[in-house]
Amino acid sequence: MTEKRVIKLVAGVDEAGRGPLAGPVVAAAVILDARHPIPGLSDSKKLSAKKRAELEVQIKQRAMVWAVAEASIEEIDRFNILQASLLAMKRAVLQLQPMPGLVLIDGNRLPDLAGFELQAIVKGDLSEPCISAASILAKEYRDRQMMVLDQRYPQYQFARHKGYPTQRHRSLLKQYGACAVHRHSFKPVKEVLSGSHRAGVIAPENPTASGT
Repeated sequence: MTEKRVIKLVAGVDEAGRGPLAGPVVAAAVILDARHPIPGLSDSKKLSAKKRAELEVQIKQRAMVWAVAEASIEEIDRFNILQASLLAMKRAVLQLQPMPGLVLIDGNRLPDLAGFELQAIVKGDLSEPCISAASILAKEYRDRQMMVLDQRYPQYQFARHKGYPTQRHRSLLKQYGACAVHRHSFKPVKEVLSGSHRAGVIAPENPTASGT
């Protein structure tokens, strides 16, 4: 009697949004299907917006299973950005059905996932297609969130810089103060709230024309 070969399911996990001054941090987990390959997978930061959008559709259609999760702004400020990123990764993995036999994590730190075989891979989004796929899903999901926040807080131009600390964003932060979706534990935001620029300002949603 021939034994059946057991195929270990491998999930790739990556996050988006560790560096920004605003918005949640997002993680995705993906188990690809070898029967339905997806050409062109790479680190989401190295792909054009058009290519990322195209690949996102293909990943969701062809992957065996995928999941996206996040850690909130409040969790980022409470735990720190590293721990919040690992928490988002854990949440994404735990959504997968079927569960993976091996979880490949981009970077050098592992989330708290008891019972799973875990492996950290530095720059894994360049070498492991399943991590690349997770990178793309996380990036696209978070970018859409920032587009929504741009409508709520148009004075910060979140659609333009996605919350990252660009010179323009830092200038607008100093001009208008921080809003409810800024990460208050991050230094440029903390400086605004401490009164270094505008004392303790929390900007409202949908400012009037004079505030845009």
